[in-house]
Amino acid sequence: MGRKTEQTFRVIHRYLGFFLAGIMIVYAISGIVLTFRNTDYLKKEIHYKKNLEPYLSAEDLGSALGMGRFRVDKEQDDLLYFQGGTYNTKTGVADYTVKKLPLLLENMNKIHKMHSGHPLFWLGIFFGVSLLFFAISAFWMFRPTTSVFRKGLYFTAGGIILTLILLFV
Repeated sequence: MGRKTEQTFRVIHRYLGFFLAGIMIVYAISGIVLTFRNTDYLKKEIHYKKNLEPYLSAEDLGSALGMGRFRVDKEQDDLLYFQGGTYNTKTGVADYTVKKLPLLLENMNKIHKMHSGHPLFWLGIFFGVSLLFFAISAFWMFRPTTSVFRKGLYFTAGGIILTLILLFV
C-alpha cells in the first residue's frame, strides 16, 4: 500500500482512538463491575412493598416483580416465600428486598450486556466494528520493515494465544 493509504489509516486510527477511549473507559468499568455480579460488591439493599393482584401463580408473580429466574422456595398458609421476600396470595401484597448497583453502574452494565433486542443495539455493533478497525489499523502505524512492527506482531500473537487459552480454561 502506498504512503497516502498509510497516512489515511494513521489519521483515522488516531481520531477513532480518541473517540473510542471514552467508550472503552465505560466498557472497562462495567466489565470490572460485572466480574463481581455474583457478589454484593457495591450493591445496596432496596426494600419494596407492592400491591399486586391476589392469587398470582409463581410464574406470574416473578413476571409482576420483574425478577428473572424467579423461584418460590416455600408455601405456608397464604404466604409464598421467595429469595428476599414474601407474597401474600390473599391480599396480593409482595414485601421484598433486592440488592442493586447504583443507577449509573446498573445502566453501564445494561449497555455492556446489550443484545439485538435492545433499541440501541446498533451502537454495540458500531463499537465492535470500530474496535476491529482500530486493532487492524494499528498495523499501519509502523512500517513493516521496522523492529517495532516485528515486535508488535509477537505481542499480537501473544494476545491471540492468551485469549485462546482463556477460552478453553
